Amino acid sequence: MFEFFNLFAYLEFQLKCENCGEVSPRETCVSLGDTVPLPRGKGTTNLIQKCKLCLRDGTVTVIPGRGKPLTQEESEAENYAPLMLFECRGYEPIDYVFGGGWKVESLEGTKFEGVDLSGGDFAEYDEEGEYDVKISNLRSTFDVVK
Repeated sequence: MFEFFNLFAYLEFQLKCENCGEVSPRETCVSLGDTVPLPRGKGTTNLIQKCKLCLRDGTVTVIPGRGKPLTQEESEAENYAPLMLFECRGYEPIDYVFGGGWKVESLEGTKFEGVDLSGGDFAEYDEEGEYDVKISNLRSTFDVVK
């Protein structure tokens, strides 16, 4: 009995270079609040990173307002919810790292903010609704959207 979405200050995931296939050895941190100018052309992005193997630049831009919360119904049906949208050039995200900054809202409207999911689960008791609120078995996927 919950809705689940990210109030992220930052996102962490592993990236794979689309040119040479090199996978970043550590998680890459992307912040919606941090933008840098694109090296060519106009506009900004949230991350510019150089591949350590082939030395090509890649960018990751978070597109705000394009996600939706994961609801209990979708979770019970074992569906994924598009929590966020990225425009990636030169890199492909391959693994999302769940961390802090998540918001969980029970069906009764009780809000749990700043939830840390780095341990892979969350459990609290909703006193208003008089039931347990749980999140477990976290999984992520990246789907190409054109």
